[in-house]
Amino acid sequence: MRLPQFSLRFAWPLPLLLSFLTPSVYPEDVFDFIPLGGRTLLAKALSNRPPADEVKALLSARQNTEEWQRYLQEHGKAITGLKALSPKELLTLADYLSFNMPLPAGKIPANLAQANWPKLLPLDGRDLVLDYCQGCHIITVVITQKRKKDAWLGTMNKPSHIQIKLSREQREALASYLILNAGIPIDQVPEELRAGGATY
Repeated sequence: MRLPQFSLRFAWPLPLLLSFLTPSVYPEDVFDFIPLGGRTLLAKALSNRPPADEVKALLSARQNTEEWQRYLQEHGKAITGLKALSPKELLTLADYLSFNMPLPAGKIPANLAQANWPKLLPLDGRDLVLDYCQGCHIITVVITQKRKKDAWLGTMNKPSHIQIKLSREQREALASYLILNAGIPIDQVPEELRAGGATY
């Protein structure tokens, strides 16, 4: 279960802090409404153990999002796990690959069939949202907003956010994930996550 991270800049009232940490308040699947990010989508696609040469080619390529979209469509027969992804998931994966591939040669495992992909792959936008955005406000503040890239990056570069330890590329990747996947209607958010938080 992924628990919220908390900022040390604020004094959290004990009852509020305990409510975040109580498993009955945050069951394991409470964040399932947030679309999967590229790391998880890629790990799922590779879990069917496609041919090693296909995996190595994918992990070694550098392409932009549009090129990756074409690549994923063209290689769906060889990497059969891609067939299970929706068009939006394929776009999210293509976007993730554009930021994170190629992997450094030293990070590509020798035994691809035994690779633990979720641990080996770089974090994706969903990971970053869950790991960093909840430190100061409830997740709903982020994932219900439909914003353009300049607006997301503008927020991330405000004094209240600039101290978050993300690289420029991670901020770009996070903004790109949110452009594709945020704007979730409030009625799709679990009730326990609808109240509170900050506003921009």
